[in-house]
Amino acid sequence: MAAVIAVAMLLAVAAYACAGGTDYGAGFWDLTAGGAERGKRPRWLIDHAMAPVWEVNNVWLVFLFVIMWTGFPILFQTVFSAMWLPLALAAIGLVLRGAGFALRKPVHRIAGRRLYGAVFALSSLLTPFFLGAAVGGIASGRAVPGTEASAHAWANPTSILFGLIAIVSTAFLGAVFLAADAARFGAPDLVGYFRRRALGSLVALAVLAAIMLTVTRSDAPHVWHGLTHGVGLGLVILAGVCSLATGWLLLRRSGAWSRLTAVGVVAAAVIAWGAAQRPYLIPTSLTVAEGAGAPSSLRWVGLVTLVAVVLVCPAVAFLYWLDTHGELEPLSGADLQRNGPGRDDPPGPGRAEPSRGQGGATDPVRDKPSGPGRGEPTERN
Repeated sequence: MAAVIAVAMLLAVAAYACAGGTDYGAGFWDLTAGGAERGKRPRWLIDHAMAPVWEVNNVWLVFLFVIMWTGFPILFQTVFSAMWLPLALAAIGLVLRGAGFALRKPVHRIAGRRLYGAVFALSSLLTPFFLGAAVGGIASGRAVPGTEASAHAWANPTSILFGLIAIVSTAFLGAVFLAADAARFGAPDLVGYFRRRALGSLVALAVLAAIMLTVTRSDAPHVWHGLTHGVGLGLVILAGVCSLATGWLLLRRSGAWSRLTAVGVVAAAVIAWGAAQRPYLIPTSLTVAEGAGAPSSLRWVGLVTLVAVVLVCPAVAFLYWLDTHGELEPLSGADLQRNGPGRDDPPGPGRAEPSRGQGGATDPVRDKPSGPGRGEPTERN
């Protein structure tokens, strides 16, 4: 049972890396979009693309922590004791990032928009770095049971590389998904804008991955051996194949399926890391069997995991489907004016009948433009 729960925990990490990583990547491109006029359209797209799902993606992080502290309490205690500082900074970044994204849109003053926009963008950069640095400390075996908190646990070559890879992988995912969203929203100039950034971040990710394999050979030998042999090597090859497929799809005119292959790159890389650590939760110091909780706790965690798979996962998958198919677009001010109170009542004296297309249906072309004219924000920065 402990091995099953460990696999579930690893899959939760992969899910958060892909779903939450896409949102962090959008924040990265918000940060690098430029000034008010230059970055206006990319930020408009980022707002529209993130709005329906950005809160939901954190469910994977909550699920991960529940599994960790219930199923593997020794691992939870070790990690949060040895690396409380980077994890605390990541938690603060999560809060500030959410607040910045939620508050920058309704604020009317330009100074407030700049402030909240900067908080959102900077937190989207720092949070994945500190989470990746913590993972690097685990992979290099520095957070052994009984380790006291110190910078050595997370400020080391492997941790820094993992942090940089986390930033670049989120930027890669964000750019791929935003390119697809630009096509859906009818903004062809932004399609090319984000495709170029996706290809650039893919190249940077490949370079960092090669450096990481070199560094881990001496700094995290157990993980390096796992990544270059057996199942770990197979998953590394799969990530490489998905990378090549994503690059090829991004160069094509349609770019269809690029989101799926981009998710395959990150998911395969995360699962390869987990497979490379077998049979350890923390390499060479804490195995899965040694770190597991009581058998009764593991059974309950297994039951909760099963319930989550049956109930939560289909709901979240359906939400992602609705979002990627344009079914969750928010109402604009013009929509609210046309469809305000009394819209179902017949027009009385002095009340004009709203414009309709054939058959009395609202004309989707006139009423819901697909480009940045719909709900496009004013200058933020």
